Amino acid sequence: MSKGIVTKFAGTLSLLSLLFIKGYPQDAGLNPVRLMFYNVENLFDILDDTLKEDDEFLPAGIRRWNSKRYFLKINSLYKTIAAAGEWDVPAILGLCEIENRRVIEDLIYGTNLSRYEFGILHEDSPDPRGIDVGLIYRKDRVEVLKYCYLFPPGFSSDGFKTRSVLYAVCTISEDTIHLFVNHWPSRRGGVLAAEEQRSEIAMMVSSKTDSITEVSEGKAKIIIMGDFNSTPEDQIISSFSRDMKMINLSENLPAGSGTYRYMGTWELIDQVIVSEELINSDHGLFTSPELFRIFKPDFLLKSDTKYPGATPFSTYRGYRYQGGYSDHLPVILDLKLR
Repeated sequence: MSKGIVTKFAGTLSLLSLLFIKGYPQDAGLNPVRLMFYNVENLFDILDDTLKEDDEFLPAGIRRWNSKRYFLKINSLYKTIAAAGEWDVPAILGLCEIENRRVIEDLIYGTNLSRYEFGILHEDSPDPRGIDVGLIYRKDRVEVLKYCYLFPPGFSSDGFKTRSVLYAVCTISEDTIHLFVNHWPSRRGGVLAAEEQRSEIAMMVSSKTDSITEVSEGKAKIIIMGDFNSTPEDQIISSFSRDMKMINLSENLPAGSGTYRYMGTWELIDQVIVSEELINSDHGLFTSPELFRIFKPDFLLKSDTKYPGATPFSTYRGYRYQGGYSDHLPVILDLKLR
């Protein structure tokens, strides 16, 4: 647990905190089980890490990132997670753009999420800025059997560095779920930027799922979630889902839906892809397209000052501090039990 940082911040009890007061009826077997994925937009601490390119997120850096702004962001993310859980916080939360384990600890121990016993999966990635993918899970609902971080072997030889893919095998309600958390290379510089690297990661994940499917004789329940920096219509994603014979739940959302807004246009780059077994299973955990959605309450949005309509209420707009939540909207998937 991070010390020094967490202890300086107590926060005030919000209305949402009432959801976590002991004595509120909660059932470890409650149906459904909620999963959430959230790109939290540059969740950096305020400490200098000499091994990472984090200078802009330091008190003396260009963004003037300080303890007040950091703890406001931590509390804002807590508010989002609590609201997304409605009467119960999500059982599994995939995260990306986190600097290190410390920021996850500040989130779950320095807020009212501490009322739950969360487990953490995290490993420092090769990304030069130090932004990683991670997972937190409720130990009363989820057991992690094993996990590892996957990285295409060719990347090290050509000098390309990016985030690893987190792979975890979990049991929920005595059923097994294979879970992948992704944050693929950015399209910064154009749609084709880093396309080759995204393709290599797609092939790596596809190969892993093929192995899982073969061993299970097609009965594996697989969930692939993340910020893919590609939309469902992009060839890399459509081929990815088709080659694995999996279902991209994001394709069933209404036209114009999105989790990220670029130059006034919504882009659906945060997605969840599941195996057919998770849809068609007649025993244990299952889901359906109707149980997937973008979480977009009013407090996560603000009027776009440049283009008509609303946009995610981000922490920064360019280099200008706004004090918002994230430049992405989270996505939610519910699992039910037969």
